[in-house]
Amino acid sequence: MTDDRIVRTHAWEALDSRGRPTVACSLTLANGARGRAVVPSGASTGRHEALEQRDGGARYGGWGVSGAVNAVNAEYAELIQGRRVSDRVAIDAAVAAHDGTQNLGRFGSNAALAVSLAVTVAHAASENAPLWSTLQGPRRPSIPMPMVNILSGGAHAGRAVDVQDFLAVPVGASSFTEAIEQVSRVRAACARLLDERGGWSALVADEGGLAARLDSNEAVLALLADGIEAEGFGGDEMAIALDIAATQLVDGDAIVLAGQGDRLSVEEWIDVVAGWTQRYPIVSIEDVVGEDDWAGSRAATARLSHAQVLGDDHFATNLERVRRGIEEKSANAVLVKVNQAGSVSRAERVVFEAIGAGFETVVSARSGDTEDVWLADFAVGWGAGQIKVGSTMRSERTAKWNRLLEIESQGDLPFAGREALAGQRQPTRVEN
Repeated sequence: MTDDRIVRTHAWEALDSRGRPTVACSLTLANGARGRAVVPSGASTGRHEALEQRDGGARYGGWGVSGAVNAVNAEYAELIQGRRVSDRVAIDAAVAAHDGTQNLGRFGSNAALAVSLAVTVAHAASENAPLWSTLQGPRRPSIPMPMVNILSGGAHAGRAVDVQDFLAVPVGASSFTEAIEQVSRVRAACARLLDERGGWSALVADEGGLAARLDSNEAVLALLADGIEAEGFGGDEMAIALDIAATQLVDGDAIVLAGQGDRLSVEEWIDVVAGWTQRYPIVSIEDVVGEDDWAGSRAATARLSHAQVLGDDHFATNLERVRRGIEEKSANAVLVKVNQAGSVSRAERVVFEAIGAGFETVVSARSGDTEDVWLADFAVGWGAGQIKVGSTMRSERTAKWNRLLEIESQGDLPFAGREALAGQRQPTRVEN
């Protein structure tokens, strides 16, 4: 085996897709291989995520990360010097122990993740192997089913409507290549319909979706369904996923739809969502209720058992919260965001735990993402089954889709397809 010991670590301040600073890191190994990674960051963040370090003050409006960069260069560089990148799990553990907090808040999860990602990428470079092939997952590698952002509201689009994302899921596609082509057609059709219905398709949200400035959440949902039908797809060919991000809608014990002037009890809100699943081909719903509403999450999962009930803020890629959710049946699928966990190995353990318990997993990018493509390889190598990175526009999004297209073109890895969805069914739209 070639000498894969770390001989140099260097971090610097880079920019994410929103123009905010983030931490970038590169490693050089004794054998000459290098690993480089840039850390993403979210806008719709749950309070149980690993904790980023931001500088505060006037620089970059307080979003600077010079402190986290310094933590890599002054703390972690010495800690990992001479370690082998093939021992990446042990390196993650050493970094976490040096930070000394569960949420990596002493030096910042963005500092810890920068090291973890660079180590993982350097390991693949040292092996002269595709990144996905060096990862260990609970299932065989596969090309994931894409969930593609078509229209956005919430924190991703200036709260044009309350629901954060309306996504297309190409459940009838037989390959990733076919899936992306089909979804691209749906997005174009929705752009035309949005212009016709008083919106403006030139407005693009954080993740490349159309900024959905219409009168109500259901008006946006109906537009997406109409865009799907306009391209000739039935519900068994192209379905819908929703990211409600309901934590942002919680006010006390109520769900407030500010755009519509509605204040609903959790039970009334679940009734609304359940009604949508009867009228539209919805196969996945994310964060139906607030992140800490375990009773509401259990009720939503039971009521929506015909669909995938996906936990994001509810789980925050936190192993203990996922274990509780499995025990309480507060979802049937887990969104996996590596930066929520703070290291690659922590996120990997969540994937193992979820799939081992019969939950499905969706590997996800963040609204403040980067040009890096490691996320695509993670979804493949872990056999996660599904991936959610944004729309078919904006280069930090298309970079991941392009990587998956490349991986699919190079071999005979299976496409996960419809079977990757929890609670999967044959959806059909019922007219109002």
